[in-house]
Order: sequence, then C-alpha cells, then structure tokens
Amino acid sequence: MPANTSFSSTELIGRELPYSLDTEQALLGALLINPEALPEVISRIKPDQFYREQHREIYALIMRMFSNNTPTNIITAVNEAVATGIFETSAMAKTYLKGIMDNVPSTSEASIKSYCNIIEDKYLLRSLIGASHEVIDAAMDGGENAKNLLDLAEQKIYDIRQGREIEGLVPLSEIVVAAYDRIQKLSGEDREQYQGLRSGYSLLDSYIAGLNKSDLIVIAGRPGSGKTTFGVNIATNVAKRAKGTDIAIFSLEMSKEQLASRMLSSEALVPNSSLQNGMLSTDEWIKLAEAADALSQMNIFIDDTAGITVPQIKAKLRRMKNLGLVVIDYLQLMESPNLHNNRVTEVSEITRQIKLMAKELNVPVILLSQLNRSVESRQDHRPLPSDLRESGSIEQDADIILFIYRESMYDKQNPNQSAAECIVAKNRHGSTGTINLAYLGEYTLFRSIDNTREQ
Repeated sequence: MPANTSFSSTELIGRELPYSLDTEQALLGALLINPEALPEVISRIKPDQFYREQHREIYALIMRMFSNNTPTNIITAVNEAVATGIFETSAMAKTYLKGIMDNVPSTSEASIKSYCNIIEDKYLLRSLIGASHEVIDAAMDGGENAKNLLDLAEQKIYDIRQGREIEGLVPLSEIVVAAYDRIQKLSGEDREQYQGLRSGYSLLDSYIAGLNKSDLIVIAGRPGSGKTTFGVNIATNVAKRAKGTDIAIFSLEMSKEQLASRMLSSEALVPNSSLQNGMLSTDEWIKLAEAADALSQMNIFIDDTAGITVPQIKAKLRRMKNLGLVVIDYLQLMESPNLHNNRVTEVSEITRQIKLMAKELNVPVILLSQLNRSVESRQDHRPLPSDLRESGSIEQDADIILFIYRESMYDKQNPNQSAAECIVAKNRHGSTGTINLAYLGEYTLFRSIDNTREQ
C-alpha cells in the first residue's frame, strides 16, 4: 500500500510523518525550468512518492505532458493544472507554480539527483512506518500465528526494498512513460544493461529476446533427455556474462555435490565419469583446477532441499540482494503447502504460484518439467505442449516453453548421436521454431550446432 495515502500521522504515532516540503517544491520547480531532466527523474520517482497530494497531482500532470509531447513550461502547466482541477483559477496556478520555480536553489543535474534522493528517502521512511504498524496491528489482533506474521513482515520489508508496494489502478499515461523510457534505454549504446539476460545460445536468444524479467520459462523433456543439463548450462552462461548477478538453483532431484560435479565436467571438458571414479590424467587435473577456480567466482547458489514448496523458495530468494535468475529442477518433485486429493490440481497450483513469484521478484524463472509417456507411443517423438506431465496449466502459465529432444534416445543406430533440438513451442515474445544443438553427454554440455562454445 502507498504508505503516505492510506493513513494519517495521528493514526500511526501521533506525530507528523517524515517528508520535505522544500525538496518536493524544488524538484517540481526544477522540472518546469529544465524539462530535459524529466526522463531521468521519471525513471526514479513516482507520483505516490510525494507526500503532499497537490504535489503528487502536479508531478502526474508533468508526466502526462511529457508522454503527450506537450511542451513543458509555465504557460502549459498552468492551463493543464486548471483543466484537471488541481487549482481553481489560472491566477492561483500561476502564483504557486511560478513561486516554486523562482525558489529553486539549483537546476543542475547533481541538484536534481539530490532532490530525488531526499524524496525517495522520506518515502521509504513513511513506507517502513506504515508496514511496521500493519505488522503490529496483526500481531496485537492475535488472528495469525507467529510464523505467518514473520512471513508477512518479511514480505512487506521486501516489497519496500524493491519499490513495489501494493498500488491501486495506475493511469496509462504513467505506464506509457515508463515503457517509453525502457524503449529509449534499449536503443541506447548501453542497451545490454536493459536487455534480457543472455542464455549463451545466440539463436535461442534471437527467438525469445533473452531471459526477461518476470518470465516463467519451462524447459521440458523425457527422463535422460538433458533438460537438467540444459538448465544448468544456461545458469552457468548467465553467471559468466552478468557479473555480480546472483543465480539460484533449486535442485530437488540431485544433491548439490552431484550438480557441482556436472558443472565442473562441462566447464573443464573432463568426462563426468572420470570425476565419479577419480581416474584423471595430469592434464585433466589441471583443467579441473582451472574450472573450479572459474566456477567459484560465479554468483551461483544451490539449494537441494527435497520436496520444497513455492513459499519456501520465495522466502529464501527474498534474502538475495542481486537476484537475477532462478532455476528449479524440477516441477513434479515439488510439494504444495495445501492439501489436495488431486495431483493435477496440486501441480496446477504450484505452476501458478511460480509464475506469480517470477512477477513479484521481477526475475526470470526457469522451471524444469517432465513429459508424460505419450511421446513414446507416437512415430514422431518430438514433444507437444499436450505432453506436459500432470498439468494443463503449465502451458497456460508459462511465457516460454522449450522442449529438449534427442532422436538418439529412440534410435541407437542414428549416426549422429550428439544431435539435439531445442524446440520453442510457446513464446509470448515472438515466434516459435527449432534450434539445433550438439549434446556432449560425457561432459553434460549442450553446444551450438557449429561446435563452437559461445562466449
């Protein structure tokens, strides 16, 4: 909830909530004088972050003028302010707006950033006060147990930290401005900072536009097809490219030691079987040491809790400061905190919760999934969305569905045993199609078909 609009200071602590009237006026005045600063300010400040309601309305007005390409100056601002009812007369609007413009200490870029910092800080303090009192009220009411209250408190603090407090309806004008700003950044020289994370497979990225925030990406395949390998390969590729980004892997089937062994094998190009029996040559030991050093510098975190639930995953992820990607291996081994007599209903609830988690945490989530046996009975064994096991909701909730298919699983005489396909079966961001890969099973590694390792 927007802490500065849903309660009064007397309802909370009997004291006025923290805010800076002078700073709010200085920022609004600076934007009217120097509208070129608007794109940067709009990317940081929302109307609700102003304490005074009149200031929220004036700032929203300036944002609308910007999105409509209306010249931002005292004349247009006065006309718009009267037309939208912020002021009753032009004289009142002109007096107030001219007054805050005349009293702006500075319109420099550094000063405007300082104004934004102060407004953000005061808003966070008000939000924290509001969240604290909600938790206190819930605790005093006695209707919730202590564990639920701890989760409530943690969730509210996380929402404040992420700047995503619960809001009401947002005007399209504000959304358009945010979208316009994002498109501008995507077209700039530093566009890579704003694009989806690179999977390490360039053709796949060209289909799905990278791993985008809030996306639920399902990677599915039959047992032994390599879906775990592909998911972990992507996680490793992201870790190499997005320095400082935290990547969380939840392994419900393998232990963290087994997963680490696979990662060492694919990074060092040393057969995984050699890592299991310890029979390594001197050259392999050198490559293994180099791989271990490289992997240890990646921000990858592994949790191998069996039967974990979505709420438990979310609670762990909320504690990560720079979370960029989540990989869950795999759906059918997860449990629901709610009791269900029907496994299909249970799995459907889990996929829905994971999609909502991806949206709340604003990170891409890769969810691995099994396929049912129906693919075995067809002449063409390539998977279809209807083959997703135990749930019709997977296709509904997923933004992207990728199938891992290897013909060699069904034809042992196939001369190309390493041939593999990544089938883009669903893609909310673009087209579907098939990407050819090479599967190097001994190294638990997928490569692009040209056998070059993309960097």
